[in-house]
Amino acid sequence: MTVPDQSLSDADVVRRIEASFGKQAFMSTLGARLSRVAPGEVEIELPVSAHLTQQHGFVHAGAVATIADSAAGYAALTMMPPGAGILTAEFKINLLAPAAGERLVAKGRVVKAGRTLTLATAEVFALKDGAARLCAMMTATCMTIAGRDGVSD
Repeated sequence: MTVPDQSLSDADVVRRIEASFGKQAFMSTLGARLSRVAPGEVEIELPVSAHLTQQHGFVHAGAVATIADSAAGYAALTMMPPGAGILTAEFKINLLAPAAGERLVAKGRVVKAGRTLTLATAEVFALKDGAARLCAMMTATCMTIAGRDGVSD
C-alpha cells in the first residue's frame, strides 16, 4: 500500500472523512454510518431493514454496491492531500451470496494510491447471529480531483 499523505494526522483524517460522509444525504437515507476510519481503510455499516430489500427479501444489490463504493472511495480519500476530492471513475462488483442478516459491513481498503488514480477494494459482509458471511467484493478506480469547484474533501 502507498504511504498516506503525511500532512494530516490520523485524527485529522478521521475528522475529514466524518465531515465528508456527513454531507452524503444518500448514506443517511439508507441508514448507513461510518464505523471505522484509518489511513487507507474505511468501514461502513448498514443495518438491514425492509426498505432496503428486493423481492426475495435480500438487501438490494444497489444498496450493497452503494456502501461498497463509498467504503472504497473514502479509503482512497484518506490518502489524498487536504482539499483534494475523490470521484469513482469505475467499479466492478461481484455479488457472491445473498445479502441477508442483521447488518452489512463494507470494508474499503486502498491497494495503490497514486497522484491521479487510486485502486481500492471493498468487501461487504452480511452479519447474522454473530457470524460474518462475505456477500460482495468490489474493485474501484478512484480519481483525485483538485482545483475544481464543488469537489473537495
